[in-house]
Amino acid sequence: MTTSIREELTRRSPLRLLDRSLAGGPGPGSLCVLASPKGVGKTACLVHIAADRLIQDRPVIHVSYADRIDYIFTWYEDIFKELAGLPGMKAASEIYDDIIRNRVIMNFRQDGTRTEQVLKSVEAMIVHGRIAADTVIVDGLDFSRATPAELVLFKEFAGRVGARIWFSASLRGEGPLYDERGVPCLLRDFLDVIDVLLTLQHHGDHVHLTLVKDRDRLAARNLRLRLDPRSLLIVKDTARPKA
Repeated sequence: MTTSIREELTRRSPLRLLDRSLAGGPGPGSLCVLASPKGVGKTACLVHIAADRLIQDRPVIHVSYADRIDYIFTWYEDIFKELAGLPGMKAASEIYDDIIRNRVIMNFRQDGTRTEQVLKSVEAMIVHGRIAADTVIVDGLDFSRATPAELVLFKEFAGRVGARIWFSASLRGEGPLYDERGVPCLLRDFLDVIDVLLTLQHHGDHVHLTLVKDRDRLAARNLRLRLDPRSLLIVKDTARPKA
């Protein structure tokens, strides 16, 4: 990958704007959660986060609790196809094979593997497998079947290896999905462990990101990012002041 392509991809990543909204982004040891109803774009957003690190030559471990993981490989490929369609980014798809060497996908069954075992396997990959990942993606964990104590184990692991862990949380049910503060009802018992909590919601023909929790601050704040519902690429950054 040439330096110019790397710099351009990094500059255009939606994560730069998220870093700005989070006053520098989540640091090592942080637990971050993207929550939304099914089909809004959590996995696509997580793949953007992973792709951003990979573009910067930072290894990523992607942990999936899904029954099938073929769609994850497809998301990574599609993200780079979308990037290649942007002006001046034609070479983006050509570097895919080069950077994807730093990505490891691990698959577990939540009902068949204890959290301690999952973390032991991931830590072995980082320490002994020489995959010095500072970002771990955890996709498909069913929070309705998880406990705060399990999330504490992830938090301790993140601090121990100096990694940021990004989770997806699928919101479902017939009752209200959010409380009066904008906190997903599913995640209320986990709030003390979560450092950064974001929700994704459809608004017309685009997706909005809302920052619900940022470290010790709990206050729902629309990040004013309009995302394409198919690719989760930025359509418009309405938070940027006009010249």
